[in-house]
Amino acid sequence: MLFNSYAFIFVFFPLVLAGFFLIGWRNTRAAAGFLALASLFFYGWWSVKALPLLLASICMNYWFGLQLTPQEGRSDRARKRMLVLALTVNLTLLGIFKYADFFIGNVNEALGEAGIAPLPMLHVALPIGISFYTFTQIAFLVDCWQGKVRERSFVHYVLFVTYFPHLIAGPVLHHAQMMPQFANPATYRVDTNKLALGLAIFSFGLAKKLLIADRMGEYADMVFHGVQGGTIPTLISAWFGVLAYTLQIYFDFSGYSDMAVGIALCMGVNLPLNFASPYKSTSIIEFWRRWHISLSTFLRDYLYIPLGGNRKGEARRYLNLFLTMLLGGLWHGAAWTFVLWGALHGIYLTINHLWNAKVRRNRPPSKWTLPLRWLLTFLCVMVAWVVFRADSMTTAMHLYKGMLGLNGVSMSAFSEFTIPYRKPEFFQTMFLGLFICLALPPTISLQRWVPVVPALAGRPRLAGLATVVTAAVTVLLLGMSISRLGTYSPFLYFQF
Repeated sequence: MLFNSYAFIFVFFPLVLAGFFLIGWRNTRAAAGFLALASLFFYGWWSVKALPLLLASICMNYWFGLQLTPQEGRSDRARKRMLVLALTVNLTLLGIFKYADFFIGNVNEALGEAGIAPLPMLHVALPIGISFYTFTQIAFLVDCWQGKVRERSFVHYVLFVTYFPHLIAGPVLHHAQMMPQFANPATYRVDTNKLALGLAIFSFGLAKKLLIADRMGEYADMVFHGVQGGTIPTLISAWFGVLAYTLQIYFDFSGYSDMAVGIALCMGVNLPLNFASPYKSTSIIEFWRRWHISLSTFLRDYLYIPLGGNRKGEARRYLNLFLTMLLGGLWHGAAWTFVLWGALHGIYLTINHLWNAKVRRNRPPSKWTLPLRWLLTFLCVMVAWVVFRADSMTTAMHLYKGMLGLNGVSMSAFSEFTIPYRKPEFFQTMFLGLFICLALPPTISLQRWVPVVPALAGRPRLAGLATVVTAAVTVLLLGMSISRLGTYSPFLYFQF
């Protein structure tokens, strides 16, 4: 069930919202249980076969969490062994379902070179959302071991892991952000301000997905699929294709995140910020503070810092940074293209930190270099998106050649899109997307408008006008988006 579907917008979500508040008015624990069951139903709608694995993972990790909690008579050594076991089991399950065939395929290539019979492939279907709920629970286990977990309710734990707004494609949640909210009785009472704001943020996210991401995806898919099929990309078509994908993935993923935030806010729950206008960044360091923030935070806290962070010398710091990004790339998918994407960003970050330390010596950058720094950052991000989107290294190399002009400048292969008067809506959407990315605040900034914009406090007429304008824009975007609901259009990050 997609957020951008009739079934979700007009049936599932209204029923869950009504049931949640009606039950919560009498019994908050029952309401939490109802929401957990609704979340499991939502997941089962996608894949009933994957539901037992999710339930087994939840029960197993809740038990591990109890064993890892510091208690009198439980030695630190025993708890550490239990933590190693818990992490091994979780990562093994993730490895089997997500990476086994990738590993076997690479081994078979080596065996083929040696004339040895190949190993059989497992062909295991990837359970949807497994990367997100595995990372969410790993963070919980580590924090149990460190004695940071205070909330012990099994119902709240199940809801924390399965909470349907985030379950399929994030954000990566942290128990300290979520479980106290589920334990707070105020969460189960209707808050009209949060309800109105949640609907507005949901509508903005839906518009991002249907009105911009999907339209940009038409051209991006045509270029990338064309190159996969043997079409040679030229300078213009390659750059337009990569720019289209650059906009598609941002509006698709941030649109999903906005919709998740909006849905949760309607139910009185605040999800963590996941995007903060990343394409405005003037350095790669800044980009990773603004892009997929929940994953960046997880990688920093549970991978980079445990590896040693910046505590073991400069060389080790850069190695840790590179390894973190490399594994972050592999987290996205079992393919060398994702590994290369992570490696590119690891190299970018290393160069950025070295430049700050050795050349700029941590002095504030000149404002006159701002446009150049933004352009360089944006181009580096675009270059990395090529391997992220490409189905193979061969496809990526053809596109890189096209971007360098090695295949010529002609645009005949994709002229239907690349000539403005042939497809004006493509260029209109592209420029609209760039304007939103670079000139407007992120959708999530609407959360600061509760109950009114601070600058308008005490000025009821202007505050009322702002409310009316926001409501009108929300209704307009919702109406335009609903008119495009008929087509099945899953979110890009569902595959991860």
